[in-house]
Amino acid sequence: MNKPLRRVAIFCGLLVLALLVRVNWVQFVQADELKNDSNNRRVAIERYSIPRGDIIVGDQPVTDSTTTGVGDYKYKRTYKNGKMWAPVTGYASQAFDANQLEKLYDKILTGTDDRLFFSRTVDMLTGRKQEGGDVVTTLNAKAQKAAFEGLGNKKGAVAALNPETGAILALATAPSYDPSTFAGMSDKDSEAYNALQKKNDPDDPTLNRALRQTYPPGSTFKVVTAAAALENGLYTDIDAPTDSPLPWYLPDTNHVPLPNEGNIPCKNASLREALRWSCNTVFGKISADLGNKKMMAEAEKFGFNNPKVDTPVRAAESIYPEDNRPQNAQAGIGQASNRATPIQMAMITAAIANGGKLMQPYMVDKLVAPNLNVVEQHTPKEMSQPLKPENAQKLQDMMETVVKNGTGTSAQIPGVTVGGKTGTAQHGEGNKDNPYAWFISYAKTDKGTPVAVAVVIEGSDTLRGDIAGGKLAAPIAKSVMEAVLSDKK
Repeated sequence: MNKPLRRVAIFCGLLVLALLVRVNWVQFVQADELKNDSNNRRVAIERYSIPRGDIIVGDQPVTDSTTTGVGDYKYKRTYKNGKMWAPVTGYASQAFDANQLEKLYDKILTGTDDRLFFSRTVDMLTGRKQEGGDVVTTLNAKAQKAAFEGLGNKKGAVAALNPETGAILALATAPSYDPSTFAGMSDKDSEAYNALQKKNDPDDPTLNRALRQTYPPGSTFKVVTAAAALENGLYTDIDAPTDSPLPWYLPDTNHVPLPNEGNIPCKNASLREALRWSCNTVFGKISADLGNKKMMAEAEKFGFNNPKVDTPVRAAESIYPEDNRPQNAQAGIGQASNRATPIQMAMITAAIANGGKLMQPYMVDKLVAPNLNVVEQHTPKEMSQPLKPENAQKLQDMMETVVKNGTGTSAQIPGVTVGGKTGTAQHGEGNKDNPYAWFISYAKTDKGTPVAVAVVIEGSDTLRGDIAGGKLAAPIAKSVMEAVLSDKK
Protein backbone atom coordinates (compact mmCIF):
# COMPACT_ATOMS: atom_id res chain seq x y z
CA MET A 1 0.00 0.00 0.00
CA ASN A 2 1.42 3.35 -0.95
CA LYS A 3 1.84 6.13 1.56
CA PRO A 4 -1.24 8.28 0.63
CA LEU A 5 -3.58 5.26 0.83
CA ARG A 6 -2.09 4.23 4.16
CA ARG A 7 -2.79 7.69 5.57
CA VAL A 8 -6.40 7.61 4.29
CA ALA A 9 -6.88 4.12 5.81
CA ILE A 10 -5.48 5.22 9.18
CA PHE A 11 -7.63 8.36 9.15
CA CYS A 12 -10.78 6.33 8.33
CA GLY A 13 -9.89 3.87 11.06
CA LEU A 14 -9.59 6.71 13.58
CA LEU A 15 -12.98 8.07 12.48
CA VAL A 16 -14.58 4.63 13.00
CA LEU A 17 -12.90 4.32 16.41
CA ALA A 18 -14.13 7.82 17.40
CA LEU A 19 -17.64 6.90 16.27
CA LEU A 20 -17.59 3.70 18.36
CA VAL A 21 -16.32 5.60 21.40
CA ARG A 22 -19.00 8.25 20.97
CA VAL A 23 -21.80 5.68 20.54
CA ASN A 24 -20.72 3.80 23.67
CA TRP A 25 -20.35 7.05 25.60
CA VAL A 26 -23.91 8.08 24.69
CA GLN A 27 -25.34 4.61 25.40
CA PHE A 28 -23.64 3.86 28.68
CA VAL A 29 -22.44 7.15 30.20
CA GLN A 30 -24.97 9.76 29.07
CA ALA A 31 -28.00 7.46 28.92
CA ASP A 32 -29.56 8.53 32.21
CA GLU A 33 -28.81 12.21 31.60
CA LEU A 34 -30.44 12.14 28.17
CA LYS A 35 -33.33 10.02 29.42
CA ASN A 36 -34.12 12.55 32.14
CA ASP A 37 -33.46 15.68 30.07
CA SER A 38 -36.44 18.02 30.37
CA ASN A 39 -36.19 18.75 26.63
CA ASN A 40 -36.61 15.08 25.71
CA ARG A 41 -40.32 14.87 24.76
CA ARG A 42 -40.17 11.08 24.69
CA VAL A 43 -39.74 11.14 28.47
CA ALA A 44 -42.83 13.28 28.94
CA ILE A 45 -44.82 11.19 26.45
CA GLU A 46 -43.87 8.02 28.33
CA ARG A 47 -44.63 9.69 31.67
CA TYR A 48 -48.23 10.36 30.63
CA SER A 49 -48.74 7.20 28.57
CA ILE A 50 -50.23 5.24 31.49
CA PRO A 51 -52.53 6.10 34.41
CA ARG A 52 -50.46 7.67 37.16
CA GLY A 53 -50.42 5.86 40.50
CA ASP A 54 -52.40 7.39 43.33
CA ILE A 55 -51.70 9.29 46.54
CA ILE A 56 -53.68 7.53 49.23
CA VAL A 57 -55.25 8.85 52.45
CA GLY A 58 -56.58 6.12 54.72
CA ASP A 59 -57.64 3.58 52.13
CA GLN A 60 -58.98 6.11 49.62
CA PRO A 61 -57.12 7.81 46.74
CA VAL A 62 -57.24 11.61 46.67
CA THR A 63 -55.92 11.58 43.09
CA ASP A 64 -56.93 9.95 39.81
CA SER A 65 -56.03 9.97 36.11
CA THR A 66 -58.22 10.59 33.10
CA THR A 67 -57.68 10.24 29.34
CA THR A 68 -57.06 13.49 27.50
CA GLY A 69 -58.35 12.37 24.08
CA VAL A 70 -55.93 14.73 22.29
CA GLY A 71 -52.20 15.07 21.61
CA ASP A 72 -49.32 12.78 22.54
CA TYR A 73 -50.09 12.72 26.25
CA LYS A 74 -52.71 10.03 26.81
CA TYR A 75 -53.46 10.61 30.51
CA LYS A 76 -53.54 13.62 32.80
CA ARG A 77 -53.79 13.97 36.57
CA THR A 78 -57.02 14.80 38.39
CA TYR A 79 -57.58 15.54 42.08
CA LYS A 80 -60.45 14.89 44.47
CA ASN A 81 -61.13 18.00 46.55
CA GLY A 82 -57.91 19.44 45.18
CA LYS A 83 -57.92 22.62 47.27
CA MET A 84 -58.06 20.68 50.51
CA TRP A 85 -55.29 18.24 49.59
CA ALA A 86 -52.96 20.50 47.57
CA PRO A 87 -50.63 21.18 50.57
CA VAL A 88 -50.11 17.40 50.77
CA THR A 89 -50.10 16.23 47.15
CA GLY A 90 -48.67 19.21 45.33
CA TYR A 91 -49.39 19.09 41.59
CA ALA A 92 -48.44 17.07 38.51
CA SER A 93 -48.91 18.99 35.26
CA GLN A 94 -48.22 18.02 31.66
CA ALA A 95 -47.08 21.58 30.97
CA PHE A 96 -45.62 22.74 34.29
CA ASP A 97 -43.90 19.64 35.75
CA ALA A 98 -44.68 18.69 39.39
CA ASN A 99 -43.91 19.53 43.01
CA GLN A 100 -44.17 18.12 46.55
CA LEU A 101 -45.18 14.43 46.82
CA GLU A 102 -46.04 14.32 43.12
CA LYS A 103 -42.46 15.34 42.30
CA LEU A 104 -40.59 13.45 45.02
CA TYR A 105 -42.28 10.15 44.16
CA ASP A 106 -42.68 10.68 40.42
CA LYS A 107 -40.86 7.46 39.50
CA ILE A 108 -43.04 5.37 41.80
CA LEU A 109 -46.22 7.04 40.53
CA THR A 110 -45.23 6.64 36.85
CA GLY A 111 -44.03 3.05 37.35
CA THR A 112 -40.43 3.80 36.24
CA ASP A 113 -38.74 3.31 39.63
CA ASP A 114 -36.12 0.53 39.52
CA ARG A 115 -37.78 -1.03 42.58
CA LEU A 116 -40.81 -1.77 40.37
CA PHE A 117 -38.73 -3.82 37.90
CA PHE A 118 -40.26 -7.14 38.98
CA SER A 119 -43.79 -5.74 38.73
CA ARG A 120 -43.09 -4.29 35.27
CA THR A 121 -41.57 -7.60 34.11
CA VAL A 122 -44.62 -9.57 35.26
CA ASP A 123 -46.91 -7.07 33.51
CA MET A 124 -44.92 -7.46 30.30
CA LEU A 125 -45.02 -11.28 30.41
CA THR A 126 -48.71 -11.47 31.28
CA GLY A 127 -49.79 -8.70 28.93
CA ARG A 128 -51.24 -6.72 31.78
CA LYS A 129 -51.48 -2.96 31.26
CA GLN A 130 -48.60 -1.13 32.97
CA GLU A 131 -49.58 1.07 35.93
CA GLY A 132 -47.87 3.32 38.40
CA GLY A 133 -47.37 2.53 42.08
CA ASP A 134 -49.12 4.26 44.98
CA VAL A 135 -47.94 6.59 47.74
CA VAL A 136 -49.75 5.86 51.01
CA THR A 137 -49.74 8.85 53.35
CA THR A 138 -50.17 9.19 57.11
CA LEU A 139 -52.87 11.86 56.74
CA ASN A 140 -56.18 11.59 58.57
CA ALA A 141 -59.06 12.55 56.26
CA LYS A 142 -61.33 13.74 59.08
CA ALA A 143 -58.58 15.86 60.63
CA GLN A 144 -57.67 17.39 57.26
CA LYS A 145 -61.30 18.26 56.59
CA ALA A 146 -61.67 19.83 60.05
CA ALA A 147 -58.51 21.89 59.49
CA PHE A 148 -59.45 23.03 55.99
CA GLU A 149 -63.04 23.91 56.85
CA GLY A 150 -61.93 25.55 60.10
CA LEU A 151 -59.64 27.89 58.18
CA GLY A 152 -62.44 28.74 55.76
CA ASN A 153 -61.82 32.22 54.33
CA LYS A 154 -59.10 33.00 56.88
CA LYS A 155 -55.50 33.14 55.70
CA GLY A 156 -53.36 30.73 57.68
CA ALA A 157 -52.33 27.14 58.24
CA VAL A 158 -52.79 24.05 60.39
CA ALA A 159 -50.31 21.27 61.12
CA ALA A 160 -51.16 18.21 63.22
CA LEU A 161 -48.90 15.34 64.29
CA ASN A 162 -49.09 12.06 66.14
CA PRO A 163 -46.64 12.82 69.01
CA GLU A 164 -45.81 9.15 69.54
CA THR A 165 -44.70 8.45 65.95
CA GLY A 166 -44.21 11.81 64.20
CA ALA A 167 -46.85 10.93 61.59
CA ILE A 168 -48.43 14.04 60.05
CA LEU A 169 -52.22 13.87 60.43
CA ALA A 170 -53.26 17.19 58.91
CA LEU A 171 -51.53 19.78 56.76
CA ALA A 172 -53.90 22.51 55.63
CA THR A 173 -53.35 25.98 54.27
CA ALA A 174 -55.58 28.83 53.12
CA PRO A 175 -56.03 30.22 50.61
CA SER A 176 -55.36 27.16 48.47
CA TYR A 177 -55.66 26.11 44.82
CA ASP A 178 -56.97 23.18 42.78
CA PRO A 179 -54.08 21.46 40.93
CA SER A 180 -56.60 19.84 38.53
CA THR A 181 -57.09 23.21 36.83
CA PHE A 182 -53.65 23.19 35.18
CA ALA A 183 -52.86 19.46 34.96
CA GLY A 184 -53.17 19.41 31.15
CA MET A 185 -51.70 21.20 28.13
CA SER A 186 -54.59 23.38 26.95
CA ASP A 187 -54.77 27.16 26.83
CA LYS A 188 -57.23 26.96 29.72
CA ASP A 189 -54.62 25.12 31.82
CA SER A 190 -52.03 27.78 31.01
CA GLU A 191 -54.42 30.55 31.99
CA ALA A 192 -55.19 28.85 35.32
CA TYR A 193 -51.50 28.35 36.08
CA ASN A 194 -50.48 31.86 35.10
CA ALA A 195 -53.28 33.31 37.24
CA LEU A 196 -51.56 31.75 40.27
CA GLN A 197 -48.16 33.25 39.45
CA LYS A 198 -48.81 36.88 40.42
CA LYS A 199 -45.67 38.53 41.74
CA ASN A 200 -45.73 39.77 45.32
CA ASP A 201 -49.22 38.37 45.87
CA PRO A 202 -49.71 38.41 49.68
CA ASP A 203 -52.42 35.75 49.40
CA ASP A 204 -50.35 33.42 47.14
CA PRO A 205 -52.57 30.30 47.05
CA THR A 206 -49.63 28.12 45.95
CA LEU A 207 -47.65 28.85 49.13
CA ASN A 208 -47.68 25.89 51.52
CA ARG A 209 -48.01 27.96 54.68
CA ALA A 210 -47.94 24.91 56.97
CA LEU A 211 -44.44 23.94 55.80
CA ARG A 212 -42.90 26.81 53.90
CA GLN A 213 -43.96 30.03 55.67
CA THR A 214 -42.39 31.30 58.88
CA TYR A 215 -44.07 33.63 61.37
CA PRO A 216 -43.18 35.20 64.71
CA PRO A 217 -44.57 32.51 67.06
CA GLY A 218 -45.57 34.99 69.74
CA SER A 219 -46.50 33.65 73.14
CA THR A 220 -46.70 30.03 71.95
CA PHE A 221 -42.89 30.11 72.10
CA LYS A 222 -43.05 30.62 75.85
CA VAL A 223 -43.32 26.85 76.24
CA VAL A 224 -39.78 26.61 74.79
CA THR A 225 -38.55 29.33 77.16
CA ALA A 226 -40.14 27.44 80.06
CA ALA A 227 -38.46 24.25 78.83
CA ALA A 228 -35.10 26.05 78.79
CA ALA A 229 -35.65 27.28 82.35
CA LEU A 230 -36.43 23.76 83.58
CA GLU A 231 -33.69 22.00 81.62
CA ASN A 232 -31.02 24.47 82.77
CA GLY A 233 -32.16 24.40 86.40
CA LEU A 234 -33.05 28.09 86.50
CA TYR A 235 -36.36 27.02 88.08
CA THR A 236 -37.42 23.55 89.20
CA ASP A 237 -40.74 24.09 90.98
CA ILE A 238 -43.43 25.29 88.57
CA ASP A 239 -45.56 26.57 91.47
CA ALA A 240 -42.84 28.53 93.26
CA PRO A 241 -42.51 32.31 92.76
CA THR A 242 -40.03 33.41 90.12
CA ASP A 243 -37.67 36.36 90.43
CA SER A 244 -39.75 38.56 88.13
CA PRO A 245 -40.18 42.22 89.12
CA LEU A 246 -42.88 44.37 87.62
CA PRO A 247 -42.14 46.42 85.64
CA TRP A 248 -39.19 44.59 84.15
CA TYR A 249 -36.80 46.49 81.90
CA LEU A 250 -35.05 45.10 78.85
CA PRO A 251 -31.30 44.67 79.52
CA ASP A 252 -28.78 47.12 78.03
CA THR A 253 -31.49 49.71 77.41
CA ASN A 254 -32.33 53.05 79.03
CA HIS A 255 -35.07 51.52 81.19
CA VAL A 256 -37.24 50.34 78.31
CA PRO A 257 -39.98 48.19 79.90
CA LEU A 258 -41.23 44.93 78.46
CA PRO A 259 -45.01 45.31 78.80
CA ASN A 260 -47.56 42.62 79.55
CA GLU A 261 -50.81 42.37 77.62
CA GLY A 262 -53.41 43.71 80.03
CA ASN A 263 -53.65 43.98 83.78
CA ILE A 264 -52.57 40.45 84.74
CA PRO A 265 -50.86 39.10 87.91
CA CYS A 266 -47.28 38.72 86.67
CA LYS A 267 -45.11 40.06 89.50
CA ASN A 268 -42.97 37.11 90.67
CA ALA A 269 -45.55 34.79 89.12
CA SER A 270 -44.82 31.04 89.17
CA LEU A 271 -44.11 29.31 85.87
CA ARG A 272 -47.59 27.81 85.92
CA GLU A 273 -49.32 31.16 86.47
CA ALA A 274 -46.99 32.96 84.06
CA LEU A 275 -47.93 30.54 81.29
CA ARG A 276 -51.58 30.62 82.29
CA TRP A 277 -51.71 34.42 81.96
CA SER A 278 -48.94 34.65 79.30
CA CYS A 279 -46.67 37.03 81.23
CA ASN A 280 -44.15 38.69 78.93
CA THR A 281 -42.12 39.96 81.88
CA VAL A 282 -41.56 36.51 83.38
CA PHE A 283 -40.52 34.80 80.16
CA GLY A 284 -38.56 37.77 78.81
CA LYS A 285 -36.52 37.79 82.03
CA ILE A 286 -36.01 34.00 81.88
CA SER A 287 -34.60 34.36 78.36
CA ALA A 288 -32.33 37.20 79.52
CA ASP A 289 -31.18 35.28 82.63
CA LEU A 290 -30.33 32.17 80.61
CA GLY A 291 -28.63 34.11 77.82
CA ASN A 292 -28.72 33.74 74.07
CA LYS A 293 -26.57 30.59 73.79
CA LYS A 294 -28.66 28.50 76.19
CA MET A 295 -31.91 29.72 74.66
CA MET A 296 -30.66 28.95 71.17
CA ALA A 297 -29.45 25.50 72.24
CA GLU A 298 -32.87 24.59 73.66
CA ALA A 299 -34.69 25.91 70.59
CA GLU A 300 -32.40 23.86 68.34
CA LYS A 301 -33.28 20.67 70.25
CA PHE A 302 -36.86 21.28 69.16
CA GLY A 303 -35.83 21.76 65.50
CA PHE A 304 -34.98 25.45 65.11
CA ASN A 305 -32.01 26.48 62.94
CA ASN A 306 -32.22 23.16 61.06
CA PRO A 307 -32.38 23.71 57.28
CA LYS A 308 -33.16 20.04 56.56
CA VAL A 309 -36.45 19.17 58.23
CA ASP A 310 -37.85 16.83 55.56
CA THR A 311 -41.38 15.49 55.81
CA PRO A 312 -40.32 14.39 53.03
CA VAL A 313 -41.31 17.77 51.54
CA ARG A 314 -38.71 20.10 53.03
CA ALA A 315 -39.95 22.61 55.58
CA ALA A 316 -38.61 26.16 55.68
CA GLU A 317 -35.99 26.70 58.37
CA SER A 318 -37.36 28.03 61.66
CA ILE A 319 -34.97 30.55 63.21
CA TYR A 320 -33.99 31.29 66.77
CA PRO A 321 -31.43 34.05 66.16
CA GLU A 322 -27.99 34.70 67.57
CA ASP A 323 -28.70 38.13 69.00
CA ASN A 324 -27.90 40.82 71.58
CA ARG A 325 -29.39 40.81 75.08
CA PRO A 326 -32.50 42.96 74.57
CA GLN A 327 -33.36 41.20 71.32
CA ASN A 328 -32.80 37.80 72.93
CA ALA A 329 -35.21 38.72 75.72
CA GLN A 330 -37.87 39.54 73.14
CA ALA A 331 -37.08 36.39 71.13
CA GLY A 332 -37.81 34.47 74.34
CA ILE A 333 -41.44 35.62 74.13
CA GLY A 334 -41.65 34.77 70.43
CA GLN A 335 -40.95 38.21 68.99
CA ALA A 336 -37.91 40.07 67.54
CA SER A 337 -36.27 37.86 64.86
CA ASN A 338 -37.75 34.63 66.19
CA ARG A 339 -39.49 32.86 63.26
CA ALA A 340 -41.26 29.51 63.11
CA THR A 341 -43.32 27.42 60.71
CA PRO A 342 -46.60 25.85 61.84
CA ILE A 343 -45.04 22.37 61.49
CA GLN A 344 -42.23 23.51 63.82
CA MET A 345 -44.71 24.63 66.48
CA ALA A 346 -46.56 21.32 66.12
CA MET A 347 -43.22 19.54 66.64
CA ILE A 348 -42.63 21.48 69.86
CA THR A 349 -46.07 20.59 71.15
CA ALA A 350 -45.66 16.96 70.15
CA ALA A 351 -42.33 16.65 71.97
CA ILE A 352 -43.81 18.03 75.20
CA ALA A 353 -46.82 15.71 74.89
CA ASN A 354 -44.55 12.72 74.16
CA GLY A 355 -42.62 12.87 77.41
CA GLY A 356 -39.90 15.12 76.00
CA LYS A 357 -39.05 12.97 72.98
CA LEU A 358 -39.32 14.59 69.53
CA MET A 359 -40.10 12.20 66.67
CA GLN A 360 -39.12 12.99 63.07
CA PRO A 361 -42.25 14.32 61.27
CA TYR A 362 -43.26 12.35 58.17
CA MET A 363 -46.28 12.13 55.89
CA VAL A 364 -45.57 9.02 53.77
CA ASP A 365 -46.22 5.69 55.43
CA LYS A 366 -45.31 3.39 52.56
CA LEU A 367 -44.81 3.03 48.81
CA VAL A 368 -46.80 0.26 47.11
CA ALA A 369 -46.22 -1.44 43.76
CA PRO A 370 -49.15 -2.01 41.35
CA ASN A 371 -49.25 -5.66 42.50
CA LEU A 372 -49.72 -4.34 46.09
CA ASN A 373 -46.23 -5.39 47.23
CA VAL A 374 -44.76 -2.88 49.69
CA VAL A 375 -41.71 -1.26 48.09
CA GLU A 376 -40.77 0.89 51.07
CA GLN A 377 -42.15 1.12 54.61
CA HIS A 378 -41.41 4.07 56.88
CA THR A 379 -40.09 3.39 60.38
CA PRO A 380 -40.67 6.16 62.97
CA LYS A 381 -37.41 7.76 64.10
CA GLU A 382 -36.48 9.80 67.14
CA MET A 383 -35.20 13.22 66.14
CA SER A 384 -34.06 14.57 69.53
CA GLN A 385 -34.78 14.69 73.28
CA PRO A 386 -35.43 18.37 74.09
CA LEU A 387 -36.77 17.62 77.58
CA LYS A 388 -36.24 15.15 80.38
CA PRO A 389 -39.46 13.19 81.03
CA GLU A 390 -39.99 14.86 84.42
CA ASN A 391 -39.68 18.32 82.87
CA ALA A 392 -42.01 17.37 80.03
CA GLN A 393 -44.57 16.35 82.66
CA LYS A 394 -44.21 19.73 84.38
CA LEU A 395 -44.79 21.53 81.09
CA GLN A 396 -47.84 19.38 80.40
CA ASP A 397 -49.22 20.38 83.81
CA MET A 398 -48.66 24.03 82.92
CA MET A 399 -50.27 23.75 79.47
CA GLU A 400 -53.25 21.88 80.86
CA THR A 401 -53.79 24.74 83.35
CA VAL A 402 -53.90 27.14 80.39
CA VAL A 403 -56.83 25.18 78.92
CA LYS A 404 -58.61 24.44 82.21
CA ASN A 405 -58.75 28.01 83.48
CA GLY A 406 -56.42 30.23 81.47
CA THR A 407 -56.38 31.81 78.04
CA GLY A 408 -57.12 28.55 76.19
CA THR A 409 -60.48 27.49 77.63
CA SER A 410 -62.13 27.43 74.19
CA ALA A 411 -60.07 24.30 73.38
CA GLN A 412 -61.63 22.21 76.15
CA ILE A 413 -63.02 18.81 75.10
CA PRO A 414 -65.30 16.99 77.56
CA GLY A 415 -63.71 13.83 78.93
CA VAL A 416 -60.34 14.58 77.31
CA THR A 417 -57.21 16.13 78.82
CA VAL A 418 -56.12 19.05 76.64
CA GLY A 419 -52.98 21.12 77.03
CA GLY A 420 -52.40 24.28 75.06
CA LYS A 421 -50.91 27.74 74.69
CA THR A 422 -52.32 30.81 72.99
CA GLY A 423 -50.28 33.37 71.13
CA THR A 424 -50.89 36.76 69.54
CA ALA A 425 -47.76 37.74 67.63
CA GLN A 426 -47.01 41.33 66.74
CA HIS A 427 -46.60 41.96 63.05
CA GLY A 428 -45.22 44.79 60.96
CA GLU A 429 -42.99 47.74 61.74
CA GLY A 430 -44.09 49.26 65.01
CA ASN A 431 -46.78 46.56 65.24
CA LYS A 432 -48.79 48.49 62.64
CA ASP A 433 -50.27 45.40 60.95
CA ASN A 434 -52.88 43.07 62.39
CA PRO A 435 -51.24 40.49 64.68
CA TYR A 436 -51.04 36.75 63.98
CA ALA A 437 -53.26 34.52 66.11
CA TRP A 438 -51.68 31.24 67.25
CA PHE A 439 -52.73 28.21 69.23
CA ILE A 440 -50.77 25.04 69.97
CA SER A 441 -52.30 22.08 71.77
CA TYR A 442 -52.40 18.34 72.35
CA ALA A 443 -55.14 15.95 73.42
CA LYS A 444 -54.64 12.82 75.51
CA THR A 445 -56.83 10.05 76.82
CA ASP A 446 -56.19 6.97 78.95
CA LYS A 447 -55.15 5.25 75.69
CA GLY A 448 -52.35 7.71 74.86
CA THR A 449 -51.70 11.06 73.19
CA PRO A 450 -52.74 10.71 69.55
CA VAL A 451 -52.55 14.32 68.35
CA ALA A 452 -50.68 17.62 68.69
CA VAL A 453 -51.80 20.65 66.68
CA ALA A 454 -50.49 24.07 65.69
CA VAL A 455 -52.77 26.69 64.13
CA VAL A 456 -51.82 30.14 62.88
CA ILE A 457 -54.25 32.71 61.50
CA GLU A 458 -52.32 35.19 59.37
CA GLY A 459 -55.30 37.24 58.26
CA SER A 460 -59.08 37.35 58.62
CA ASP A 461 -61.99 39.77 58.61
CA THR A 462 -61.88 39.95 62.42
CA LEU A 463 -61.49 43.40 63.98
CA ARG A 464 -57.98 44.03 65.28
CA GLY A 465 -59.13 44.26 68.90
CA ASP A 466 -60.75 40.82 68.66
CA ILE A 467 -57.70 39.04 67.21
CA ALA A 468 -56.43 36.52 69.73
CA GLY A 469 -55.20 32.94 69.58
CA GLY A 470 -57.87 31.78 72.03
CA LYS A 471 -60.67 33.23 69.88
CA LEU A 472 -59.52 32.52 66.32
CA ALA A 473 -57.07 29.62 66.37
CA ALA A 474 -58.11 27.52 69.39
CA PRO A 475 -61.55 26.50 68.01
CA ILE A 476 -59.86 25.17 64.85
CA ALA A 477 -57.34 23.20 66.90
CA LYS A 478 -60.18 21.79 68.97
CA SER A 479 -62.05 20.57 65.87
CA VAL A 480 -58.91 18.89 64.53
CA MET A 481 -58.26 17.15 67.86
CA GLU A 482 -61.88 15.99 68.02
CA ALA A 483 -61.62 14.60 64.49
CA VAL A 484 -58.56 12.53 65.39
CA LEU A 485 -60.12 11.35 68.66
CA SER A 486 -63.28 10.26 66.84
CA ASP A 487 -61.19 7.79 64.84
CA LYS A 488 -59.68 6.36 68.03
CA LYS A 489 -62.99 5.38 69.64
